[in-house]
Amino acid sequence: MTFTVNCSILLTELPLLERPAAARAAGFDAVEFWWPFVSSVPGDAEVTRFERAITDAGVQLTGLNFNAGDMPGGDRGLVSWPGREAEFRDNADVVAGIGGRLGCTLFNALYGNRQDGHTPEFQDNLAVENLAAAAAAVGRIGGTVLLEPVSNAPYYPLRRAADALDVIGRVQRETGAGNVRLLADFYHLAVNGDDVDAVIEAHAADFGHIQIADAPGRGAPGTGNLPLERWIGRSRELGYAGRVGLEYTAAGESAFDWARRQPDWHVR
Repeated sequence: MTFTVNCSILLTELPLLERPAAARAAGFDAVEFWWPFVSSVPGDAEVTRFERAITDAGVQLTGLNFNAGDMPGGDRGLVSWPGREAEFRDNADVVAGIGGRLGCTLFNALYGNRQDGHTPEFQDNLAVENLAAAAAAVGRIGGTVLLEPVSNAPYYPLRRAADALDVIGRVQRETGAGNVRLLADFYHLAVNGDDVDAVIEAHAADFGHIQIADAPGRGAPGTGNLPLERWIGRSRELGYAGRVGLEYTAAGESAFDWARRQPDWHVR
């Protein structure tokens, strides 16, 4: 199947560890998660419970975020956050361990907000170092680090595809890390005013991952006015061969009605 269900934003009526089974019951065979633990280095028992929820449900974990901090409180990643370097790198080892055991190879590293008391240049230099370290950690299992523009986060500096691609290019030039790629979230790009068609034409073959939600509202496909079917189809024509992450908000009972009504559009 083309899609992977983001169980951190969908099926939230259920406890976290029940969501993989619910995704399977809804007809999906793959899931992805934001960081599902409170701490960057959770205990072994916590990790085991999470992994068993995936395997017992019979779904594939296709994507996992590095710890991004207190997301409800406004944090948006540790990659460029001075003073949390050791924590981020310890987290990268845990992420790679989970990925290795579950066969997951895509790992989203949110860049982080601008921090008072530090220049953008200092934070950007730190981000290059941390992304290279993360790339090395997941590279041991054949993994890829994803970098994502984000909307509705005023202190997050990566707004458009070009912002993320500039960082990715710098990481590759300065460190040689070739496994950092763009996460093209069509919702975030569109809301931020990016030219999504142009991004697809120029970079689709090199996308590390695609995620979707409709706009306005960040709802399911068909609830807004974004041409998601066309964007996915064109990305595939240009070489994107990965899954598409469903990262929208919707009530559990109706979250996937659109896919049942239009079962073919996402695989063309």
